[in-house]
Amino acid sequence: MNADLRLIGRHRRLARLIPLVVVAGLIATVFALGLDRYATLEALRAHHGGLIAFIERSPGSAALAYVAIYIVLTALSLPWASLLTIAGGLLFGTALGSGLAVVGATIGSLIIFLIAGSALGEPLRERARRLLPPGRLERIEAGFRDNALAYMLALRLAPIFPFVAVNLVAALLGVPLRAYILGTAFGIVPGTIVYALFGAGLSEVIAQPTGGDLEVTIPTSLIAAFFGMAVLAIIPVLIKRWRRG
Repeated sequence: MNADLRLIGRHRRLARLIPLVVVAGLIATVFALGLDRYATLEALRAHHGGLIAFIERSPGSAALAYVAIYIVLTALSLPWASLLTIAGGLLFGTALGSGLAVVGATIGSLIIFLIAGSALGEPLRERARRLLPPGRLERIEAGFRDNALAYMLALRLAPIFPFVAVNLVAALLGVPLRAYILGTAFGIVPGTIVYALFGAGLSEVIAQPTGGDLEVTIPTSLIAAFFGMAVLAIIPVLIKRWRRG
């Protein structure tokens, strides 16, 4: 009986790893097929005319295709979300491009959040327990769960935290699903709008006879603004802790 239970447990653990193996296989396929060569501003400029023509012929299909691509790239944790958001602003305009990007990024990050929580959550927790002082991880998890939405907003708003890392940390700490979805959906809005605005502005650059200069950077003032919004999101947590103290 005990042997059967151990075998069932082993099979369940292996089954949880299947989605992770699929993700790794898809990532390898993307690079093996050389699809990463399209993940540049130059490639976007080269195919701009054809993409616009497709959108004009089938706007609904184009929007769905854009969201689907965004979901896949985010779920695979490929580092091209910013470029894809810029493309959304360039092809669909700031408002629609931002909206489509938020939908795609939220769904894609939710997929990898669920996969990471199922396949890696417990092994990562066990490793963290060994590295941290006794009881520290449990206290961190409890504090994060008590203020999960505020923390998620702060992590999504602050530009220094990589999107993929936030997904994994949230899975490790057992962030409630509702807080994760809301924190992601609302927290990425400012940054998404900025990149979509940048993309919309590129339409004028691309329209120039020479194609224009695509070497443009996001102003540091906007990054500072993101930090300010992150601080605002964390203030309720600090006040709550101060009152408890």
